[in-house]
Amino acid sequence: MTAAPIQGAAGNPLCPPEWLALREPADAEARSADLAAAVAAMLPPGPLRVRDLGCGTGSMGRWLAPLLPGTDGGPRRDQHWVLHDRDPLVLEHALASLPPGVTGEAGPGDLTGLGPDALAGTSLVTPSALLDLLTAGEMDALAATCVAAGAPALFTLSVSGRVRLHPAEPLDAELAAAFDAHQRRDEGGRRMLGPDAPAVAAAAFARHGAQVRTADSPWRLGPDRPALVREWLAGWLDAACTAEPALAAHAPGYRGRREAALAAGELRVEVGHVDVLAAPA
Repeated sequence: MTAAPIQGAAGNPLCPPEWLALREPADAEARSADLAAAVAAMLPPGPLRVRDLGCGTGSMGRWLAPLLPGTDGGPRRDQHWVLHDRDPLVLEHALASLPPGVTGEAGPGDLTGLGPDALAGTSLVTPSALLDLLTAGEMDALAATCVAAGAPALFTLSVSGRVRLHPAEPLDAELAAAFDAHQRRDEGGRRMLGPDAPAVAAAAFARHGAQVRTADSPWRLGPDRPALVREWLAGWLDAACTAEPALAAHAPGYRGRREAALAAGELRVEVGHVDVLAAPA
């Protein structure tokens, strides 16, 4: 991969460690258990070497490592995770919080330097909430690298652009479209995939000869997670207004109504994500 350096999720200024901690339970509920079981079944016997790209605080390892079974039916104890992120503080936390019996080490934070040689001996590549930050070229290079290395890849929680709020408001669709435009923004000469990422990833892996499966993995949020809903709503509105400044005049009233509905136990939010599993043919 030869494009500009890519920050991991926790290195993104919109995703501080506090936000990653707040969303971790919702992430764990949303990820596809079916795709996790499928990837567990295709892994070879013996020690595993798993690479978590853009690992943030390590939620993917905490979720997936216990789902990779050993011969005794419990979690495999011969797992070694290589964690990649450009933020050294969250990387340190991620390494310290791997599940019991799982070992780990820090890998290079610049994901664009990973080629087939760097992935030699890798059993599984498994980023989470990363693909929307890539460009189409970077996605194609990552797919080519994984396939050339013979490593399956499980990408979870890539935003799909589908957002539903209940009760609905007329402004919902306009805000969602503006947020999607922000996700597809040009930054430093890089046009990020945003909600196009799941489809682009699936096509890239198929083009390079991999077998691809996808599964919806939406957040379903309500009054049981008020802090997460409020933070998601604030970030969603801020990004939408950045992309479409005319919406800023409507944002305070909209946010007030949504927070009142949340306090009354009436607000429900579904935020679409897609998980992608790609395996060498």
